[in-house]
Amino acid sequence: MDSKNFSSLLTKNKLEPTLNDQRIQQASYLDVVRSFSRLTYESVYIIDYERMGFEYVSENPLFLCGYSVEEVLLMGYDFYFKNVPETDLQLLTTINNAGFDFYDKLPPADRMLYSITYDFHLNSKDGRQLLINHKLTPLSLNANHKMQKAMCVVSLSHRKNAGNVHIYKHGSEDRWELDTVTSVWHKSLKPQLSSRELEILRFHARGFSINEIAEKIFVVPDTVKYYRRRIFDKFDVNNMAEALHYAIDSKII
Repeated sequence: MDSKNFSSLLTKNKLEPTLNDQRIQQASYLDVVRSFSRLTYESVYIIDYERMGFEYVSENPLFLCGYSVEEVLLMGYDFYFKNVPETDLQLLTTINNAGFDFYDKLPPADRMLYSITYDFHLNSKDGRQLLINHKLTPLSLNANHKMQKAMCVVSLSHRKNAGNVHIYKHGSEDRWELDTVTSVWHKSLKPQLSSRELEILRFHARGFSINEIAEKIFVVPDTVKYYRRRIFDKFDVNNMAEALHYAIDSKII
């Protein structure tokens, strides 16, 4: 199909404005969140800091811990006390205090640009324990520029222990890591991959083996292994599964 025909196809499928457009634009942001949750394997929920509860919880079972959505919504903050081990509750208290202290020092105009990610354990109703990765970003601020609501995304952690607390700024290479003992934030830059390292990481994300990648980029397998080791060193991980999780969490791929 040439560009002229493609343009014609786009024009053919263009929607004309209707009387319903205004009502669609005014639809609740929760409808957008529900749509997003249908497109991701991760659990999604919204914290309302004014009500100290949850405004929305998706149906993904990972975060539910064996409860129904309605039960989790009803529990609100009590969900954490019922399903997070005591040691990790203490960790969440440290993260919460350090995180809001960091946030309150930011210029109000920039506060919507920051996200935090960390790992902690959840206990399910049947006694099983999972280490999950928890990402949180502001959804709305109140008149005093305090966080009013936040969207949270939950997935399985690729780490072995709880913690691993980082703050990222959208559109920046800066990141901050929390020392959970001293509650001090340390600033650094996200690891930078070379074009070859990035290429190999993307091949692995598609499921290619070392030998298959070597054939694709016309090198010997040992060369692929060399670049893999460089990636592991830069990400401070031990294997490709961890590297891929790290790259996705850090928006490197």
